[in-house]
This record gives sequence, structure tokens and C-alpha cells, in this order.
Amino acid sequence: MSKSKPKVHGGRKSMRYRGTRCLNCNLPLDKSDVYCPYCSQLNSDKQLSAKDFLAEFLSSILVYDSRIRKTFKDLLFRPGVITKNYVKGQRLKYANPFRFFLSVSIIYFLLESFIGFIQTSEKPRSFNLNNDVENGVSMDSLINEQPENFVLNSSPNEVLKAKELGISQYYSDKTLDSLSFFESYSKRGNIYYSYYLKTKIENPIAALDSLGHINTFKHRWLYSRSVSVYKIIHNTDEFFNYLKAKLPFFLFFFAPIYALFFWLSYSRNKYNFIEHVIFVFHIFSFIFLYLIIFSIPDIIFNSTFFQTLLFAIIGPLYFYFALKKFYGQGKWTTLFKFVFLSIIFSLSFMVAIGFFVAISAALY
Repeated sequence: MSKSKPKVHGGRKSMRYRGTRCLNCNLPLDKSDVYCPYCSQLNSDKQLSAKDFLAEFLSSILVYDSRIRKTFKDLLFRPGVITKNYVKGQRLKYANPFRFFLSVSIIYFLLESFIGFIQTSEKPRSFNLNNDVENGVSMDSLINEQPENFVLNSSPNEVLKAKELGISQYYSDKTLDSLSFFESYSKRGNIYYSYYLKTKIENPIAALDSLGHINTFKHRWLYSRSVSVYKIIHNTDEFFNYLKAKLPFFLFFFAPIYALFFWLSYSRNKYNFIEHVIFVFHIFSFIFLYLIIFSIPDIIFNSTFFQTLLFAIIGPLYFYFALKKFYGQGKWTTLFKFVFLSIIFSLSFMVAIGFFVAISAALY
């Protein structure tokens, strides 16, 4: 009676597929190593099959899902605990705070844009560029209307050029260069804005050629900015959507600036600067998570009640208890720092958002 051969397991973890060097980081391994101790890659040289690929895909989802579930639970209902656990070393338990913040903030702004698109499409248009019915004024009449001091400030040739182009005022490069920097910049911008208003020519090279101005980088940039100013004024919704798309990245870079004040306020604490940054990212993530959650009842009831509740009551309370739990100070010390950091946030955020809007408008 012959002995049956032992069954050979064909899985990627099988001993027969293990090597003596990690294929990912090239670290020397032992045959007994199922995973690389340095990079955690599976020690296997088996060719990847559809079954293996599906198994790894499902495994990664389940692991990530476990992290997301624990991140949601502690972030939403246990203020300060998730940051405390994360900086103590429990990092595989939670999603990466930076990546998680970007994910939830982008999801929120995509949701807001989708809601805004639906609501805007249901509203009738109330603005007509060529004929403002409410004011009874034709835009063309405003373009061709010339101020009383027009002839005094312009040469006869410039007056003729303005009438030829159909704009209210025109100056040649020579005239503009003879003016002071700010006056030249202002008048040149007005000419370019008026010209675009009349012609809708977006190509700066074509516009400068028609205006008889020298084609330089500065002139092309200024003409493009004049076009952007027109678009921002006459299509503010599109500009705000443009800003919304960039807000997650603005907040991503704003968080370390705000964390500087935590580092100064808790200078005697054991936490370093990066750990303060992680705390700020967790606070921002909490806000965006609740904004996503509360957007549903606000849409259903067509109100902003729940979002107002978040910023007026839930958010401040959460911030206070998160400070108390993470930094471990008394209630009165925490209350004082809560007020101070809240005021600092308001002031620094307004300054930073001003720079953000100005830069965005310059690049729009």
C-alpha cells in the first residue's frame, strides 16, 4: 500500500514560494519569515494570480475599514482621545490624520458643489450682461460713455483710437510710461478691462496688438488679470466654486500656522510641534465630518439649523473637551487657553483667507 503524497498548499504564503531576500526593500530574510520585518511585504515570489489579487484587495479594504471605523468612533465621540492615542504610538489603529483630513474635506466640498449646482440650476437667471432690465441701462452705453475730462487727459490721436476701439478711454504706451507707477498701472488696467468688456477677446497677445501696446510679460499678465476681474465680478458663483475646490489645500497649509500658537501656549508641555499639528488636523477633520453628516438633514428641511448648531455649540464644546483631554490641564487653565486659541483662530484665519482669496484671484 503506497503512501499518499502530502498536499502542497499553493497560497502565496506557502513555504515553497518564500525567498531569502525581500523583493521590495532587498532586506535579507529567513525562510521562516512570512513578512519582511522592515517593510511588512509578504515574503513570496509566487506570480500574482487573479485570485491572489482579489484576496489582497479585499484584505486591504477590510483593514482600512477597521481603521476608518475606529477613527470615526474616537474622532466623533471622544474629544482628544484619538490624538492622545496616536501620539502615544497607536498609529496602525487609526487612519493617517493628514490623509484623513484631506479626504473628508474634499468629500465635503464636492458634496457642497453638487448641492450648489442643483440649487443654482433650479433658480432663474436674474442678470443680463447686455441689458440690465432692472436699472434700465444698456451696458454698451456705459462702455461708450466718455467722462468730461477725457479730452483733457488724452491726445487727439488717443481720442480717435478710443472711438475706433469703442472704449471710453485710451492711452498709448508712451503716455502710460510717462505717468507714475500707480497711475500708469491703474489706467492701463482700466483700458484693458474696458476693452475686454467691449470685445470679449481673452487672448492677451491679440488684445495688445489691437490696442497698439507692446507685447511684454507684464502687459499680458495685466490684461489676463483684467479678464479675471471681469469674470469674478460677473460670475461670482464660478469664482467661489474655484475657491472651494482649493480650500482643503488652503486649510492643509493653514493648520501648521495655527499649530504654532498651540506650541507657544503649551510650551511647557511634553508634546512637540508636529504633535500639535496632528491635534489641529483632528479638530478640522471633526468639523468636516459633522458638516457632511449635518448636510443631510439641512437639505431635507431646507435650512442651515444643524450647521449653525455645529459652529455655535457642538464645535466649541468639542474643542474645549479635546484641549482638556489631550493636554491634561485643569478646567480653568483649559478655558483660558480655549478662549485665547479661539480668538487667535478667528484673527489668523481672516488674515490667511484674505491672502488666499487675493492670490487665487491673481491666478484665476
